[in-house]
Amino acid sequence: MSAPTGAELDALRAAAQADHRALRSRISRLSDDSIDLILRDARSHYAWTDKPIPEGLLEEIFDITISGPTSMNTLPARFIFVKSQEGKERLSKSLKPKNVAKMMGAPVTAIIAQDMDFWHKLPFLFPHEDRRHLFDGHEDYSEDTAYRNATLQGAYFMIAARAVGLDVGAMSGFSNAIVDEEFFSGTSLKSNFLCNIGYADETALFQKLPRFAFDDVCSVI
Repeated sequence: MSAPTGAELDALRAAAQADHRALRSRISRLSDDSIDLILRDARSHYAWTDKPIPEGLLEEIFDITISGPTSMNTLPARFIFVKSQEGKERLSKSLKPKNVAKMMGAPVTAIIAQDMDFWHKLPFLFPHEDRRHLFDGHEDYSEDTAYRNATLQGAYFMIAARAVGLDVGAMSGFSNAIVDEEFFSGTSLKSNFLCNIGYADETALFQKLPRFAFDDVCSVI
């Protein structure tokens, strides 16, 4: 591990604090339109146009996603972007029948997975303190940390895709075991969920389903 210390560390922390103050002075909150786009009026989609995703946009989405917070900066999510006909046919083996057309019609389907050996990367990701001992030999804790934080990163991914103008349709109607055998055999990766991305054909939408009110599910104590 190699982490900054002394004056170098003080300078880096001061720069980080200044950057945050500058960000908050420049942008105090997102506009209502921006919030509508990424969550409030956004929809999960089931049908897609044939408009391709521009070159470089997947990398941009990743660059946004990877900035989201995770426990101890573990960043356990791994993203496999399935674009080819061959890849789609392999992935279709895992899907429930009603989900096949949704996936095959999308320009890209992301497999959001978690690396169960994520903690081996902690010397790079969390260099100021060696915490590998928390996970080495502690399978339940490792699995819990990987699953929770990869799921968080999957949600960041969906919001990032919407933020740059794409539509998304997450799917859990598939066999994780088949995906893992087809794509991750012999690796430390396990699938979490799937997410179709592209430009939606909104004619497949139905009415938005109900949501809870604040008082239905929230408490202030």
